[in-house]
Amino acid sequence: MKKNIPPFRMVLEPMTEEAKKITPFKWASKEIGKRHLLGGSPDFIQEDKWPTCSECHEKMTFYAQLDSINDEFCIADCGMIYVFVCLECNEVASFIQSN
Repeated sequence: MKKNIPPFRMVLEPMTEEAKKITPFKWASKEIGKRHLLGGSPDFIQEDKWPTCSECHEKMTFYAQLDSINDEFCIADCGMIYVFVCLECNEVASFIQSN
């Protein structure tokens, strides 16, 4: 049985001096790099793609989306990683979508 996690905004907080020196995107729109999300509903860039658990074959729970960070750490043309979990079987699925 799929459970929905309430939405939480995730804000990057640099933990080292090296991380503090990372510059923002030069050419991407302002929201790129700030679309991190825990729970809620995914903001798919492309088509909705909702995986099913390989063990129980039920629809998985959306866990998080992780955005590109900057020009140096850009995921597939300003894309995001989507993470899903089956909270019953502890199976995980993830994939990337890009602009």
